[in-house]
Amino acid sequence: MTDSPLEELEHHEHAEHAAHAAHAGDALVSQVTFTIAVLAVLAAVSASLETTESDAAISAKNDAVLAQDQATDQWGFANSKALRKKVYELAADQAGPKAGAYVTLAAREEADQHKAQADAKALEEKRDRALERSEVHERRHGRLTIASTLLHMAIAIATLAIILRRRWPWFAAIALSAAGLGAAAWAFL
Repeated sequence: MTDSPLEELEHHEHAEHAAHAAHAGDALVSQVTFTIAVLAVLAAVSASLETTESDAAISAKNDAVLAQDQATDQWGFANSKALRKKVYELAADQAGPKAGAYVTLAAREEADQHKAQADAKALEEKRDRALERSEVHERRHGRLTIASTLLHMAIAIATLAIILRRRWPWFAAIALSAAGLGAAAWAFL
């Protein structure tokens, strides 16, 4: 599926032109119309993959933002535990009947602080992995955009072969489609 209804209509229109031209009986026209039909399918698949990669990049970036927000919360929590620990240490330093309890509470706050710091670091690693996934999907999206563009150009140029009744536009379209397929394959390497 493509994002644009106009793009889907364009593929349908190419198929109609191909069917009409096939009835003309000209071998070149039949070959070119078959090529156009195949290219229309390849362009649709490439555009669909392009959209999928774009969606995946956005999703991975959202995951990274969420993980960063959670890490920030954990760092804030760790800082509050450090502050509470310091308050209990100061209270314990004052001596008195509750000094032992304050030492225990300070130790508990320190343990909670270390756990919050570890959680924050784990969330930052999760963020980094999500950002790496996003970059992979963005790179694929860009390459698939090039592939789709080349395939659409090949369709348009192949149509010229029918209009001009010449083979060279068809050969140019085949070369462009090979470049488009190469770009699509390159997206996943």
